[in-house]
Amino acid sequence: MLETCPPEIDQFIQPQDSQIFAESLKSISVTRPELDGGKEGNPRTIAFRFEFAPNDFFADTVLEKTFHWRRASDGFTGLVSEPVPVQWKKGKDLSEGLNEMAVKLFEARKKAGDFLKADLPEYEALAEKLTTANAINTSFFTWFGFVSGRRYITAEESAKAEAEYKEKKAKGEKVAPEEEDDEDDEAEDKNDDTVVEVHEEGEQLAISFAEDLWPGAIKYFTQAQGMDEMSDIDFEEMEMEDESDDGEGEAIDIRALVAAKGGKGDRKTSGSGAPAAKKQKQ
Repeated sequence: MLETCPPEIDQFIQPQDSQIFAESLKSISVTRPELDGGKEGNPRTIAFRFEFAPNDFFADTVLEKTFHWRRASDGFTGLVSEPVPVQWKKGKDLSEGLNEMAVKLFEARKKAGDFLKADLPEYEALAEKLTTANAINTSFFTWFGFVSGRRYITAEESAKAEAEYKEKKAKGEKVAPEEEDDEDDEAEDKNDDTVVEVHEEGEQLAISFAEDLWPGAIKYFTQAQGMDEMSDIDFEEMEMEDESDDGEGEAIDIRALVAAKGGKGDRKTSGSGAPAAKKQKQ
């Protein structure tokens, strides 16, 4: 299924990630945990479960990650998630230490009771690594270290903010955030914690999994099966068709495309030929 996943997901899957998925991934499941058992929770909260066979990269057989939809005290809404540790085997950490560092910072902030606390050695270490050493996306598995595209919102803060939101709405008061002024911009900056986010597109990736890949699982699976079953004659016919379409440009090497899709090719590149870039921290 992941061999023919949509580009919103595929862009984060590097060759060694593809190797793990092809050789060890047994199943993926997506659930809406706040609706389990007929509960009246928020359907935008999403849980993911990846089941793996034993492999050379990590000891885990199951990796689970939950994205909670929450409302902040300032009205911001979005998905947040606790970072999930991955038990990488020695010398096999595809995240280059980012998963472990994200978990350590989260636990340090949780202990301090402040999820924006920056005067911590764990914060300084992660911020420095992201700024100086991690200019590109190292692995899909950094996604398990994702926390928020803005800042972490606790369940307690969200519950209080949601109650206030409903109360204002019931009274007919304006509940949408008003137009920002300079003071609001400053407050926004104080809530921006992305300098220590190890996978900046984590929320978008979760949504793509839940709303595209998971509902279309059969489609993507059959597409992958079809590519696997193509014969050499099929490849040659497709190559001949590509060459004869308009006579312009070079022929598309179908074999190379399929090999790259399976993780046998070079590191994924952007349209310019460079590796998919991770936004440089400022």
